[in-house]
Amino acid sequence: MTANAIIVHGMPGQAEFYDPDQPAPAHHHWLPWLANQLLVRGVLAQTPQMPDAFRPDYAAWSREFERFEVTPETYLAGHSCGAGFLTRWLSEHPAARPRAVLLVAPFLDPTGLRAPNMFGGFTLDPGFAGRAGGVAILHSDDDGTDIQRSVAILRAALPTVRYAEVPARGHLADGPGTALPEALPLLGLDGRSPIAPE
Repeated sequence: MTANAIIVHGMPGQAEFYDPDQPAPAHHHWLPWLANQLLVRGVLAQTPQMPDAFRPDYAAWSREFERFEVTPETYLAGHSCGAGFLTRWLSEHPAARPRAVLLVAPFLDPTGLRAPNMFGGFTLDPGFAGRAGGVAILHSDDDGTDIQRSVAILRAALPTVRYAEVPARGHLADGPGTALPEALPLLGLDGRSPIAPE
């Protein structure tokens, strides 16, 4: 079985989404860097562009996400609303057994006001953490209230997952071309990966 990775972007504002000077959400922030880090370790990494990213719809995002196979050799990573999407998708797909899951600055829309078509009617299944090879949460101590509340919800529901907090990095969305080295150990890819060529 070949290792693969699916990296899911977050929800940009509508103005950012349509700004011709901004990269597409799937190619923004640290996502290309992480994809490359996986590729050089022999993991085929995909960063799918979700439809109408600024108004996320769970059914539409699921159709795009499910174009890729999730196997026991799959690494999953999501940023913000993408992390929330992965949480819901894994909660609703109990047969999925990914190798590792990384939720970066996860957003679950705790107020129900920003992404009702993504999280309306969603019930978090804490069992998904036990079905994955490993689950980790990464966020910054100065992120926004909705992210802090989402992290608190996840930590309460998933007390055994790995957790890392970085200081003063906001929403971990530092713009094009940035790196996120904290992601590698949380995915189990620090040092020499067991799947990297000798």
